[in-house]
Amino acid sequence: MANVLLEFKASAGDSEPQNRPVLIVGQLANLQQANWTQVKGKLQPVVTKELWQAALSSLNPNPTDSCPLYLSHAAVAALPSRVSRHNSPSSAHFLTRLIRTCLPAGNNRCIVMVCERTEVFASACAIARAFPLFTRRSASSRRTEKKHVTLEFITVGQDNGPLELSTLECLANAADGVRLAARIVDTPCSEMNTDDFLEEIKTVGNALGITPTIIRGEELKQKGFGGIYGVGKAALNPPALAVLSHTPSGATQTIAWVGKGIVYDTGGLSIKGKTTMPGMKRDCGGAAAILGAFKATIKQGFKDNLHAVFCLAENSVGPAATRPDDIHTLYSGKTVEINNTDAEGRLVLSDGVVYASKDLSADIILDMATLTGAQGISTGKHHAAVMTNSEQWELACVRAGRSSGDLAHPLVYCPELHFSEFTSALADMKNSVADRENAQSSCAGLFIASHLGFDWPGVWVHVDIASPVHAGERATGFGVAPLLSLFGQASEDPLLNSVSPLGAATVKNASEDQMERDCKRRRLV
Repeated sequence: MANVLLEFKASAGDSEPQNRPVLIVGQLANLQQANWTQVKGKLQPVVTKELWQAALSSLNPNPTDSCPLYLSHAAVAALPSRVSRHNSPSSAHFLTRLIRTCLPAGNNRCIVMVCERTEVFASACAIARAFPLFTRRSASSRRTEKKHVTLEFITVGQDNGPLELSTLECLANAADGVRLAARIVDTPCSEMNTDDFLEEIKTVGNALGITPTIIRGEELKQKGFGGIYGVGKAALNPPALAVLSHTPSGATQTIAWVGKGIVYDTGGLSIKGKTTMPGMKRDCGGAAAILGAFKATIKQGFKDNLHAVFCLAENSVGPAATRPDDIHTLYSGKTVEINNTDAEGRLVLSDGVVYASKDLSADIILDMATLTGAQGISTGKHHAAVMTNSEQWELACVRAGRSSGDLAHPLVYCPELHFSEFTSALADMKNSVADRENAQSSCAGLFIASHLGFDWPGVWVHVDIASPVHAGERATGFGVAPLLSLFGQASEDPLLNSVSPLGAATVKNASEDQMERDCKRRRLV
């Protein structure tokens, strides 16, 4: 599926299944609401109205089900009829799985998605991740012709009708961002080292008319970025901090997204084992998601200042590698005693968030990272772990996960109980906890927050995507969709406005005292 062109259309047009294989998918109730006249052009003459209705009657989703309509050329698939409160109404994970398993083969295919309008955004992102871009299979490299998949939405319920061109453009950009992030994460370090990642950043910058700011190699050391430099100094390709900045006139606040971009993580001298090191090309998943989301967000128009900060390094082994017991001074000015070189992500992110605060004057800082293996234990393979100094933003992140399909669940935020895990007799703190059974993922997030300061007046959000960044051996592009949703209220795009949890309804629930304390939070919260 790597050589697939995905196209969103208000109407995919009519074609017989033999000429263009088709998959029609949705919740059973939605499929039953769809009018025969809306689907018959993709099915006739080989599939009649009676056969269509018989297929719907045979579906018994538990949690999903599918039924062939005509040989291997046409099929209908049903999503779960109900989901729990911690899942997305779009059933995004099941949708991706159904697309992978039920879409008929062919060079020119069609997907008809039947859903409510509120689920269009999440469904589009879920379908996009079923078509990864990266492959090095020899058969794929010999194939020059691109496969084509056309996606049409049939909306049911309230506000039904064909999608507007602006909505289709937004869906296409969101899907492009998801697939870009997944491609970067899937690419091995031999082809995606720090310099290659910088080229990806420059390519996105060129497409948006933005020149990135880049601090690289020894310049990082000279300017005090002890975290990024210390992690990446042993690698053949030097570490770097790169920034893409969107600064429109009339902006009322400044937002920074900070991504962990460890292009490969050996663990350093605290080296990983032969079973835990494979897959560590994915340790740049946070930076990849932020790059994909930034590209889509700016293409759709964004009213406020938005900076994408990429903390790039390869945690390698060599004569110059950081040793356990070394003490680094980070960009915050705080000193860190290294007791685990495999706890490197928090070091680079700490430099990144402090740069966002000090140099970019950010009011809202969100960092995204494949930070801890413990994240999968805390919130599972499908839900990112979220930690923030704001209860409202915690709730907003969970809602953004449900509306985007990339789910999230809160971690404990309690620095007064947990930060003592980093106590050092020689420095301001150690970089790894004393007790690995005491809220590991929460503690890792607190390490980053401590460099901003626990009394920092702005909004800080930490998103750990270690497990959901991949499904099996493939990257998912996780993180792009919830960023677009979470900050959709500042977008110029109506669809992103509609899926954002940060709107007027949330403002009404905020206490007046909290709004007075920080007026710059008020517009989004």
